Amino acid sequence: MNHPKNGRGDKRSELTARNFPSAQQEAETRTPPTRYDGPESAYRLAFTDTEFLLREELRPVRMQLELLKPEMIQKEQDIQTTIVIFGSARIVPSDVADRLVADARSAGNETALRMAETHRSMARYYDEARRFASIVTEKSRELATPIYVVTGGGPGIMEAGNRGAHEVGGKSIGLNIVLPHEQAPNPYITPELCFQFHYFGLRKMHFLMRSIALVCFPGGFGTLDEMFEALTLIQTGKCRRRPVLLFGRDFWTRLVNFDLLVETGMISPMDLELFRFVESADEAWAVLEAHYGFSLRDDAKGDFASNV
Repeated sequence: MNHPKNGRGDKRSELTARNFPSAQQEAETRTPPTRYDGPESAYRLAFTDTEFLLREELRPVRMQLELLKPEMIQKEQDIQTTIVIFGSARIVPSDVADRLVADARSAGNETALRMAETHRSMARYYDEARRFASIVTEKSRELATPIYVVTGGGPGIMEAGNRGAHEVGGKSIGLNIVLPHEQAPNPYITPELCFQFHYFGLRKMHFLMRSIALVCFPGGFGTLDEMFEALTLIQTGKCRRRPVLLFGRDFWTRLVNFDLLVETGMISPMDLELFRFVESADEAWAVLEAHYGFSLRDDAKGDFASNV
């Protein structure tokens, strides 16, 4: 309570007043034009000098910033646990696939028709990823610690994950990467949780730092890179074990001969237990529910125990 007559309120505020101007205040300070305002001048504050920050020698600082920014913002947003959805940027939803098939047939283009029919055969994975993200978002609202979907932020399966969360009114995270193609974020990511990375390695760290499960849909080199890096970290004990779910047994067993890796001694038979196959969103959620005991009600707290 202020006491303007005796000035006590002002005295109290002095106890917590800043001793120095903030970096933001200094950065916003405007001074009269001088000969040192030109691009050749070294007069700019180091942390406002983009040209300086982009120097080769400043790579360690830039890497630290890419680690810190998403970490700090997710803490501010109280994001504690996530489920990562990996998958191809090229898989489209069923309605788009049906339209591509119809257009190709109308045009009498056999090559386009074959491609469109391939899109349609894969479209169910978009639909399952979308539904899975919706289930995670809705079901986890009942948990003591909500779970947030995180994707690579682009189109295809990534879009499906963010879309599913968005459609049930939930937040979701997008970890975008600057690429010559496919780098624009999809429109379903929560804006305050839409990040952009320059370094693949730091992006992959953020995929794993809060994750309680990894869900891998069919994909190409990027999906394989992310999946095998996660499996390697778990296999070698560099990160804790967590469920790794591969959507579509037929796709994955045709793509990777896991049995051959065991037969030739490249991995041990126990390594096949690091992941499991699932075919539907409901099955995937049931696996996670059983693993973490999401359905166990904590009557003392009146809430669901997540065991995360």
